[in-house]
Amino acid sequence: MENITIHPIAKMRSDFPTKFGIPRQSGLVEALRSTIVFEPEFRNPDTLRGIEGFSHLWLIWQFSEAVRQDWSPTVRPPRLGGNTRMGVFATRSPFRPNSLGLSCVKLLGTEQTKEGTVLHVAGADLMDGTPIFDIKPYIPYSDAHPTATGGFTDTADDFLLDVNFPPELLHRLPESKQEAAIAVLSHDPRPSYQRKPDRVYGVSFAGYDIKFTVENKTLTVLDLQSL
Repeated sequence: MENITIHPIAKMRSDFPTKFGIPRQSGLVEALRSTIVFEPEFRNPDTLRGIEGFSHLWLIWQFSEAVRQDWSPTVRPPRLGGNTRMGVFATRSPFRPNSLGLSCVKLLGTEQTKEGTVLHVAGADLMDGTPIFDIKPYIPYSDAHPTATGGFTDTADDFLLDVNFPPELLHRLPESKQEAAIAVLSHDPRPSYQRKPDRVYGVSFAGYDIKFTVENKTLTVLDLQSL
């Protein structure tokens, strides 16, 4: 089989230093704000000519924390409790032959910086530093299918949690990050195989460590400290 080499064109800057807590799909938490910074050889402004005419973009990227030498034909999707196996190509699992991810994000705008033109986006599900291989415009008439079905993911809303974030802790976060933090927690960051109500979990977000527990359908924040 012929080997093909591809190179990152950009990297993502986001509020997630680790993969724990990242929304399982793009667009679930539109309050999240991220920035796409291009590699030096791709900072020619002509490469982005016309991009602001599009409201959304497709990102093709690498699950850089999930690269493996081998792969399995079946995986265990978190939304099925982590016990049911499905075909790898019937899921968006990071553990795939080429470790590639696909995300649709909202384009908020461009900005000229000392690192060239950067893209500000909303709703990304990428860890900080994730390599991006390509960016394509989202085209509504061809990319949107109102009658499409989502298989086992159609029950995703069943996993939403109520979030009890005490005001005295929430106010430690910058105001611009509060809505996103609550939304991230509401999508239940825990692994599907861990459901102990007395277990304390921690998620790193926007430079803070958020400690929480979950009982029944309520997530309660216990502490928040600057990293």
